[in-house]
Amino acid sequence: MTQQIHPNTELGYVKLKVASLERSISFYRDFIGFQILKLGEKTAEFTTDGREPLLVIEEIPNAVVLPERSAAGLYHFAILLPTRKDLGAAVKHLIRSGIEIGQGDHLVSEAFYLQDPDQNGIEIYRDRPREGWKRDDQGHYVMGTEPVDVSGLLDEAKDQEWKGLPPETKIGHVHFHVRDLTLAKDFYHSVLGFDITGDYQNMSALFVSAGGYHHHIGLNLWAGRHAPFAPANAAGMAYYTILLPNEAELDSVLKKLESSGRIAEKKADAWFVKDPASGVDIRLTVQ
Repeated sequence: MTQQIHPNTELGYVKLKVASLERSISFYRDFIGFQILKLGEKTAEFTTDGREPLLVIEEIPNAVVLPERSAAGLYHFAILLPTRKDLGAAVKHLIRSGIEIGQGDHLVSEAFYLQDPDQNGIEIYRDRPREGWKRDDQGHYVMGTEPVDVSGLLDEAKDQEWKGLPPETKIGHVHFHVRDLTLAKDFYHSVLGFDITGDYQNMSALFVSAGGYHHHIGLNLWAGRHAPFAPANAAGMAYYTILLPNEAELDSVLKKLESSGRIAEKKADAWFVKDPASGVDIRLTVQ
């Protein structure tokens, strides 16, 4: 029987590989609304609360931008805003900036989609109250893609001045193209212990989470079954962070990985293991 991951597990910061540090700093600061926390020669850390990073970018040499849906790896990372009014203010700012954005009302959330200068996918969203989320007979969350009430969203934020991302902003979820959904399901559910919250076979997608969230990790086959892993010099996600609530829970996850034959490697203050289905590294640490 699968040992569930702790229900208080959350996601921490993500790290992206980019072609131009200067260009990406401008995008994530001026358009998305992050603040610079720390700046290095080839790296930048961004924050919303002035203390903890939510996004790290690194300029890599000879970076290449892969054609859309041509490799396993990042589909998008999702920035979760605390209120609908905050989302309205962010969308109003994006519309004024002239950036192309997509949108979808997923019943559990309202979301907007865009890409950074290296075609890294970004979702900016807010959750509807959890008590309104519905499950089907199999226990999977009922989700869809309906048009967002954009006029109502903007009207709710009409008196709110955009001042960047609010301090309470989080990384809500990450979503990956994978080579094999069975492999992904085994790794995230059977090994790490995430709950399956959406097995959408008609869409070739699988959602998993901790603690009853609609999804912390989305997995899909939209780049094709057995899609190749992205090369090391491709723009995309270098790693994302899973935050365990304490050292005992971290140790439990490390033991489950070891029992499955996947050994995590200690680097500085965290442990790293590779997602075998997407090729993206996972940083494991405590909150």
